[in-house]
Amino acid sequence: MASYGQFCPMAKAMEVLDERWTLLVIRELLLGSTHFNELRHGVPKMSPALLSKRLRTLERAGIVRRDESGRRTSYHLTPSGRELEPVVQALNAWGVRWIGELGQADLDPHLLLWDIRRSLPLDAWPRRRTVVEFDLNDATDRHSHWWLVVAEGSADVCDFDPGYEIDARLTCSLRTLTEIWRGDQSWEQALRTDLVGIEAPTAARRDVPGWIGQASVARVPRPVAAAQKPL
Repeated sequence: MASYGQFCPMAKAMEVLDERWTLLVIRELLLGSTHFNELRHGVPKMSPALLSKRLRTLERAGIVRRDESGRRTSYHLTPSGRELEPVVQALNAWGVRWIGELGQADLDPHLLLWDIRRSLPLDAWPRRRTVVEFDLNDATDRHSHWWLVVAEGSADVCDFDPGYEIDARLTCSLRTLTEIWRGDQSWEQALRTDLVGIEAPTAARRDVPGWIGQASVARVPRPVAAAQKPL
């Protein structure tokens, strides 16, 4: 690790933490990912080789613990790593409040649906297998259709038709769904302005926004100057 050559504790911390992807890997571990493939879902544009390298660096720094169980390897934050949770949360909130603009390169259906899947309010879903299809009308054909399947208290996301009856079909752009998930706009606003269409029986159509919800960062207050203009 390169040194800043300063005694300042912040400089010493950043010698470990300011390499590209490092804090995002820690974010994924804080969100409950423990296996290599789970971590890759959360940082899909990070190469497997670089992810392995960052995990080794974090292990040497005492931030991550590597466990072997049979042929399965898992990664867990040590007390030192878990102490970074408020730091990650603060950076997340700051990014929402002050770096809000999304470029086209920031829109990733794989990462979005993965994040939605692991954050669903499962208690809000019916007590039977329920399937919501997503038609992202501005994504490439290969990445425009996704299925969220909730059954027996767990959720799966598929980029192929799972073959089950569809309970609701949601149509919108990838950008709109991303903005709703981040809290840049509300479900109510998007539905009222026809940015989102929900095809389902009346009861399900009313319930779908509650089934999906929004990311925790949606609750972060925005600066007044960046607040949504009234429609």
